Amino acid sequence: MTATEAARVATMHHRSAFVLLGSVQTTLIFTLAAIAVPLPLIGREFDLQRADLFLIGTAYGLTFTGLLLFGGRLADRYGGRRALTAGLVLFTVASATAALAPGIGTLLAARFAQGAGAALIAPAAMAVLRAAFPSPTAYGRAMATWGGLSVLGATAGNLLSGLISALLSWRWTFAVPVLVAGAALALTPRLLPDTTPNRGRTLDLPGALLATAGITLASYGLVVSDAQPWSSVGVLVPLLAGAVLLAAFWCAERRARDPLLPPRFLLDRRRALALAAIALSACGTSMTFVVLSLHLQQTRGWSPLRTSAAFVPFAVALIASGRAARPLIARYGARSVTTTGLGTGGGGLAVLAITGIDAHASYAYGLLPGLVLLAAGAAASFAGAAVLATAGVPQQQIGLLGGVLNTAMEFGPTVLFALLLTLGSDAWSLALTGTALAVVALLNHRTK
Repeated sequence: MTATEAARVATMHHRSAFVLLGSVQTTLIFTLAAIAVPLPLIGREFDLQRADLFLIGTAYGLTFTGLLLFGGRLADRYGGRRALTAGLVLFTVASATAALAPGIGTLLAARFAQGAGAALIAPAAMAVLRAAFPSPTAYGRAMATWGGLSVLGATAGNLLSGLISALLSWRWTFAVPVLVAGAALALTPRLLPDTTPNRGRTLDLPGALLATAGITLASYGLVVSDAQPWSSVGVLVPLLAGAVLLAAFWCAERRARDPLLPPRFLLDRRRALALAAIALSACGTSMTFVVLSLHLQQTRGWSPLRTSAAFVPFAVALIASGRAARPLIARYGARSVTTTGLGTGGGGLAVLAITGIDAHASYAYGLLPGLVLLAAGAAASFAGAAVLATAGVPQQQIGLLGGVLNTAMEFGPTVLFALLLTLGSDAWSLALTGTALAVVALLNHRTK
């Protein structure tokens, strides 16, 4: 085999590895988002109360977010491919169980288990991705595409879950994670490189327990605040307990010999701004889905299927901007693309706040421009921020980085969404989020 042929084979192998890992990452977020639309159907089938539906809707996200940091440490400790395989097994079994669940108990347990498997898969996938692209240049290009996969998964979940539920059954929404995770399990030994375990690292179990409990309790309290007043016991107790545990986690990490999350890891200014950009962009997109879905169905009387169709241009703009981001990052740099994306996304939210949340505004002139701008900006900011956040991170901390990135993408929007919606109307919340994006863009532009 000539050198040219060998290079071509290596390139094809790298692309196959990226497609496999990217499909898995997209499916994790698809599974998180896809449950929202079919919840009323599940409630009618099992004769559930609002509290039961709330638990089903949040179970996956609670364990996913709460266990991400620990999942990242396990990936660094035992090797990315081994952790990925274990997570895929758990995720596949849990998804199949959810599809066949005879009642609320089984479905709820399956959703919790799905989240635990996802918390192991997400950081492990990033560790394997780093091993698949050893060249810093090639890895940077891969991360530019990787950054937009999560918001693509959320968009697909919102678009397809309504269609699948209407044509087949809500149970078939779980067929997607079963098929993708099952295929990934079969292809992992052939397509993905093995990664070297870091046997010298301890697991920092006290830190893992504090972080998991703190993030889970705080997330639960914030999500519950959407249905209960902030002064209620159901909101205050988990919020305060979560805050205390997270403070204890931060103090413990400063004294730990081998901390789960080294404090210095978050003190890098460029990485901190990249994480803020990811959290705010995720908040803007998730808030837009929720606010506009409710607005279109409750205020304008649209059907779920027509509401899903309204977001098709959002998905198209997202994909187009994501494809354009990689060459733009190579030419202008990750910081410039992130800054431009944040500004564009903030502008899209401003347009939606001014013209979109109006019962008399047309779709073409009121909603569509803001949706397209937000999608284009979000894809660019995710891509650029992912490249910025990974710069300078050693191989032995890639799993940790994967846990931190996904935590920012999931826990950050939970915090921001809950706080913004308590400040006023949906339009005001969208405007505030757009302003926050613009502020982070300005700070990122000034960072050297």
